[in-house]
Amino acid sequence: MTLDNVNRAAVDRIIRVDHAGEYGANRIYAGQMAVLGRTSVGPVIQKMWDQEKDHLKKFNELMVAFRVRPTILMPFWNVVGFALGAGTALLGKEGAMACTVAVEESIAHHYNNQIRTLMEKDPEKYEELLQVIRKFRDEELEHHDIGLEHDAQLVGDLPLLFACGTLGTLFGRGVRGFCVLRSRFHCNHQRKQTKTVL
Repeated sequence: MTLDNVNRAAVDRIIRVDHAGEYGANRIYAGQMAVLGRTSVGPVIQKMWDQEKDHLKKFNELMVAFRVRPTILMPFWNVVGFALGAGTALLGKEGAMACTVAVEESIAHHYNNQIRTLMEKDPEKYEELLQVIRKFRDEELEHHDIGLEHDAQLVGDLPLLFACGTLGTLFGRGVRGFCVLRSRFHCNHQRKQTKTVL
């Protein structure tokens, strides 16, 4: 996939949003490991985190290749992601896994939407990006299932379970929503500049 044969606005938006999401996921797992790293569930969280590190590395490479700027909220996701991971982990294994289930479900849903969008545009043209997104989507779903296998639904207190799930879902949607709005603002700003020049 080269710069010459793709819809740059669409690719920029996808890469920026996914990079922010994977960065946030990394910070969540970092927070969970800070609390639960030395417990019996530590190796499980570490394995999922290692995959998230691979995801982030790939999107870092795509950011450079396509000259995409990261979201300006990276410092915010850094703090909020870690706090969300550590905060839910303080509720125990179940709290951490409830957060994982919610976040990974949100990210997988988002990846599915991107796959549909790229398939509608031109699946052959975007095959390389589609392969990346499909692979990462499948791994996010694995993390979701691992969370369920490790008692995500057994937080013990329904309000706490709801809070973990809601915070995780809001985090995932917040990353996507802000990046999409920023991309649209950037595109509109560019159009206004073009009209001014004309």
